[in-house]
Amino acid sequence: MSDSNKSQEKLPGRPLVGTFALGFILLLLIVDNAESTPINPFNAPPLVALGSGEAPSGAHCTQP
Repeated sequence: MSDSNKSQEKLPGRPLVGTFALGFILLLLIVDNAESTPINPFNAPPLVALGSGEAPSGAHCTQP
C-alpha cells in the first residue's frame, strides 16, 4: 500500500462526517430554540415599512 492509502484509511468516511455535521446543526437549533424568547407578533416591527410613517432605526446609516 502507498502512504496516501494508509492515511485515507484512518480518516472517517463521508457518511459519518455528514451525520456528525447534521447532528451538530440540529443540536444548535435545539439549544437556540430552548434559550431564545418567542417573538411577540404584536410588538414586532412591520415587515415592509413603506409609507408607514415610521422612521428607520438601528442601522449604522440612520445614526446621527
